[in-house]
Amino acid sequence: MPDRSTESGPVVLGLESSCDDTAAAVWDGSKIRANLIAGQAVHQQYGGVVPELASRDHEKHIVPLLEATLAASGINPAMLDAVAFTRGPGLLGSLLVGASFAKALAWGWGLPLVGVHHMKAHVLAHFIEAPFPLFPFLCLTVSGGHTQIVRVDSPLVMTVLGRTLDDAAGEAFDKCGKLLGLDYPAGPLVDRLASQGDPDRFAFARPDMPGLDYSFSGLKTSVLYFLRDQTRLHPDFVSANLADLCAGIQASIVSILLHKFAIAAEQSGLEHLALAGGVSANRGLRQGLQALAAQRGWSVYLPDPAYCTDNAAMIARAGAFLFQAGQRDTHELSVEARLAW
Repeated sequence: MPDRSTESGPVVLGLESSCDDTAAAVWDGSKIRANLIAGQAVHQQYGGVVPELASRDHEKHIVPLLEATLAASGINPAMLDAVAFTRGPGLLGSLLVGASFAKALAWGWGLPLVGVHHMKAHVLAHFIEAPFPLFPFLCLTVSGGHTQIVRVDSPLVMTVLGRTLDDAAGEAFDKCGKLLGLDYPAGPLVDRLASQGDPDRFAFARPDMPGLDYSFSGLKTSVLYFLRDQTRLHPDFVSANLADLCAGIQASIVSILLHKFAIAAEQSGLEHLALAGGVSANRGLRQGLQALAAQRGWSVYLPDPAYCTDNAAMIARAGAFLFQAGQRDTHELSVEARLAW
């Protein structure tokens, strides 16, 4: 691989629409020139993402978002080398909106089309801004839909060593937060409140699955039953102990994540570790991994929070890697809600 300090590459427009954020970004060959996101507040009243409403809002946002992104980047269609888009995994309706728009742009502008795997793009977000991880490295990808330990040997060669067998870590944060009465998405609120609480006051289940796989459903169930029993005795229990409850829940999730990640590092012998995905913005997880790395002598790579949650910068960056490797997709390329690794 070339020296990254002088690396330059194709100019790529990236489009992301896997869930409830419409996003567009431009990679100019060496850096991100613009990275814009249109969120969807409509889902807050339902306590979670409503797929049909998500796809409708993507249709509403995607054209003005593209126009704003190109204007902010200073890049026009004639300067682009390719159009990259998320082809999965994700919500099928949302993916179809982004894919159809990307295909139309590529056809109209006479540009190559590159389909990007959403979770691999989360890993490759580490190559948007220095410092870059050294290959091979381990990446813990944690989001609302996925939790995976990934061995990364190159931008194109990745192997999943372990994954969640039920709920993902981000899902556990949101569902536990919902049990506490927090608004959706609850994960960031749990993180903020946890910083004010005592993580040792309340202990919750920490399921330990065989190998490097994860499980978070037992944790969620233990929180559910604990709150049920306590509120029967003290109706105001949650409001009176909210910060400590959040701290205990977060400490349990972080402990589960880092326990298996540390085992993976020891088994693989790799000393370069990274976080990716929406939950990698969690301060408790970042601090926990940094503390563990300091004890073990590992190097840790943490992406800018702007590139943790769903964004198009990672799609554009991943698309550039794929384009340089010769990938060109046809307009018959389909989206897949459960895209194989």
